[in-house]
Amino acid sequence: MKKINIILLLVISLTSLSCKKYLDVVPAEFATEEDVFTNINLTEQALARLYNALPNDLGSDISAYTDETYHQWFDNAGGIDAYKYNLGSWSNTDNPIGNWAGKYQDIRRANIFIQNIDAVPIPLNRADYYGIWKPRYKAEARFIRAQFYFELFKRYGAVPLVTEKTVVDPSDIENTMVFRNSVDEIVSFIVSECDGIVNDLPLTHESAQIGRITKGAALALKSRTLLYAASPLFNGNPLYAGIRNSDGKALFNATYDREKWKRAADAAKQVIDLGIYALYNPFPTNPVQNYAAQFYTRDYSETILPRILTNSTTYDGNHLPNGPPFKGSAKLTPLQEFVDAFEMSNGIPINEPGSGYQINGTWNGQLWDGLKFSAATGLSNMYRNRDPRFYATVFFQYSLWRFDANKRGIKLAWWGGGNGQTDGWATGKAGTSPWGYNVRKFLSPEYDRNAGTGTARRNFPIFRLAEIYLNYAEAMNEYLDQPDVRVYDYINRVRQRVSMPALPVISSDNSKAGMRNRIQNERRIELAFEGSRFWDVRRWMIAKRVDNMPVNVLNARPSAAELTATGLNITSEAAGLAVFYKPVVIQNRVFTDKHYLMPIPQNEMDKDPNLVQNLGW
Repeated sequence: MKKINIILLLVISLTSLSCKKYLDVVPAEFATEEDVFTNINLTEQALARLYNALPNDLGSDISAYTDETYHQWFDNAGGIDAYKYNLGSWSNTDNPIGNWAGKYQDIRRANIFIQNIDAVPIPLNRADYYGIWKPRYKAEARFIRAQFYFELFKRYGAVPLVTEKTVVDPSDIENTMVFRNSVDEIVSFIVSECDGIVNDLPLTHESAQIGRITKGAALALKSRTLLYAASPLFNGNPLYAGIRNSDGKALFNATYDREKWKRAADAAKQVIDLGIYALYNPFPTNPVQNYAAQFYTRDYSETILPRILTNSTTYDGNHLPNGPPFKGSAKLTPLQEFVDAFEMSNGIPINEPGSGYQINGTWNGQLWDGLKFSAATGLSNMYRNRDPRFYATVFFQYSLWRFDANKRGIKLAWWGGGNGQTDGWATGKAGTSPWGYNVRKFLSPEYDRNAGTGTARRNFPIFRLAEIYLNYAEAMNEYLDQPDVRVYDYINRVRQRVSMPALPVISSDNSKAGMRNRIQNERRIELAFEGSRFWDVRRWMIAKRVDNMPVNVLNARPSAAELTATGLNITSEAAGLAVFYKPVVIQNRVFTDKHYLMPIPQNEMDKDPNLVQNLGW
């Protein structure tokens, strides 16, 4: 094998297209590719590096880029990046989550691995072991490369398809020029890779190997890819009809194809029919815990592909309330629009007749505090009898967390003298802004931040069965003229896990459009804070409505005049509560047609005249 010096690799990386960058495939202490692919141990390290590039949206802040949350950290990189997206000020030279160059670097590493793994020598005394594992390693790398292409596809649509490592003279500029492949070609490649590797992958792994790619993971990637491909953004979207390569090749199919929904449904059913996954359901009599615990334990019953994470309390520290008993940083505030998306426990949306939703008044009752049910008082009727997932996902005024240790409910309304206080970190640099909620999902009650005891043991679910059920329900609803039992069955399985009523509940649930709204909202609730909403609102092409509007929180930073008008002691908690429960605009968000797809980075366009830009950029 030709040796490639690391210095030469770096030189070429600076002079070539990012999608043909010649970057090292292994840590810098190894000087050549030959070092890696003549030593099986180093080859395994190269594969581990590919695994490390799989997605992990836990703590990624992507929920603040859409209509789930608002980022409170004005001076934090994640907060600044969220504001760019929220205000429409990101661009083809400043796209915080575009990652074009990074993904093509990852793809190059995968290509090198795939092309060389077969020839890696194996010690004779390990021949039987690697006779099984080498084909798996290759299949795993092909999956990971397909996942990388999915990451590019959902961002850019049509992208260059590079599947080989081609060593060229860096001065040979012509051979570093590439065209974009069409959306249909990218989707076909991802799907064909998933189909091509599925027989080389096991159904399950022994415990020491959990986190590796399985048949289910390959089929889940196929399911997600085909669902996106069938969605309005990519299926008959007239906005992109004019985007063509210089040779006239259309990059987006402007003709709607209903059969794409059937292919997406069939792919989801392939995962379901494996019969080895089950919705996480250890607490059937406690629907809040039945949902919540999945996200702070290492679940392997529902999770199809986990991103294995080390024990860590960083996420907890960032998202727990800020007050003295909790000592967190209250990083993200769920928006009122997100809170309002949770149905009532009778299955009726809050704005529908018969829901029973009330804005005024309070109630007392038992709330799950993460460890047990405890008595809570003074709760707003806004939060009474809601979908159990609400209580597992969002902290609200006087909700509970480890009540025995913290001794009081969470206080997110203004209270106290001077500059005022809340547990929602509405003081300090962001002190002129109102808040009202904190993120609860994924937090571990095993960890007592106040006492400094315990830890958090969780993974990030790259794919889980609930998503596959919802994929199937959505695809079948779009394929059929009106929903039937196949649609209702799979969305109801997800709802049943949290004791929510089976659909249909209201008359509109019997129509295709009505069920579309239900399914979209079910994904919004079930997959909250898992990185799904950002992409869903784009592929459904509803982002111009939901991300192009003022967004609201609650009035946790009232003015002195508001407090005085209550007639109460203006330093009292009662005064803060009297003006708290009203929506307050925290940001006027901007989303236009050009934001549905990301722009190809301008530096890539400058280097390669064969690349054509996405709409509006």
